[in-house]
Amino acid sequence: MNPLETVRTAFTAVMGRKMRSALTMLGILIGIASVMLTVGLGAGAQKSITDQINKLGSNLLIVTSGANTGLTVNNSSASNRTRFTAPLTLNDATALADKNNCPDVLRVAPVSTTSTTAYVGTTSATTSVVGTTPDWLGVRARTVTTGRFFTTGESSTGSLVAVIGSTTASNLFGTAYPIGKTVTLTGQSFTVIGVLDTVGSTLSGNEDDQIVIPSGTYAQRFSTSTNMNTVTMILLEAKDKDSLSAALQQATTTMYVMHNVTALAPDFSVSSQQALVETIGSLTTILTALLSGIAGISLLVGGIGVMNIMLVSVTERIKEIGLRKALGARPSVIMLQFLVEASMLGLMGGALGIALGFGGGQLLSKAIGYPVIISVAATALALGVSLVIGIVAGVYPAWRAAKLAPIDALRNE
Repeated sequence: MNPLETVRTAFTAVMGRKMRSALTMLGILIGIASVMLTVGLGAGAQKSITDQINKLGSNLLIVTSGANTGLTVNNSSASNRTRFTAPLTLNDATALADKNNCPDVLRVAPVSTTSTTAYVGTTSATTSVVGTTPDWLGVRARTVTTGRFFTTGESSTGSLVAVIGSTTASNLFGTAYPIGKTVTLTGQSFTVIGVLDTVGSTLSGNEDDQIVIPSGTYAQRFSTSTNMNTVTMILLEAKDKDSLSAALQQATTTMYVMHNVTALAPDFSVSSQQALVETIGSLTTILTALLSGIAGISLLVGGIGVMNIMLVSVTERIKEIGLRKALGARPSVIMLQFLVEASMLGLMGGALGIALGFGGGQLLSKAIGYPVIISVAATALALGVSLVIGIVAGVYPAWRAAKLAPIDALRNE
């Protein structure tokens, strides 16, 4: 029997029992679709989070303090006592901006944040207020689409000026031109001098719904600390990607000196944008692998179903096998026929599973709001896995059929 005839015979056998074949393929179909969607969800989540991190700026370093956690323990050999951690201050930002301390740092932007209600006439909206310096614009890789950003002079003198996000502008002014108009924050009137570009949401929230004001103004009008120089975090931009590691080390060393602490008991942390991406990538990869393993159990169940059906098929077709052997069919031909049948069930189930995976991915992407990425590699792998399952599941039934003696098969009732 030539290969084409073998495939035709196997296809006829599969289609001759449509309901049984459909139920057999169902396990493989569900397994393949589940694995594809799981991997696609993991890849989509990783891309979505990575994109949000990248929106924070390029070559970014973030200095945060342990001050908000209240207390930390000093584990140095000199003592083992509990002490207060020092918050970040504008003095820290000044030291980090000093090229003698951090030659690989291009820009530094101290940032303080709070939430408040903004008023324009009878219109109000809750938004976040960001107090920072003019370098924030470059560090965050943002631009002003209308108007301008505030200057160093306006920051140092505490001018009542503000640059607003596009969503904030829409919430407060509608379609009206906002430049030159005033917005009231905590009873003070701020003049709108610019509108930021649209970037969407990041890990820190909606970047388009915020009001950015000079750091000096923030310290005078919004600071709740006894030390008005206190800031929430300090953002640094390295000269380039190659300088990121050196800039991180320089910033860490400078902060050790400024806070008079050691590596054994730091009261701050310096993290890089790349480190955040890699950490999140590792977490999503582990989670995706775990969920894929769980989804893969259905593939195993599907393979067992294929083996079961092929064993039933061998039992039902003993006379056919005996007759073919009596007419001169070699055991290898009989075995190949049943292997092709099992492989066909696996491939057809895999193909339907891939179609379900693509369709389900599009629907799921719309439902959850971020992309489900179905890669070509994952699709090819899914199809290959379904073929392998069919072959593996068909080996024992095919071997059993090939080993039947012609006289015993023909004698079977």
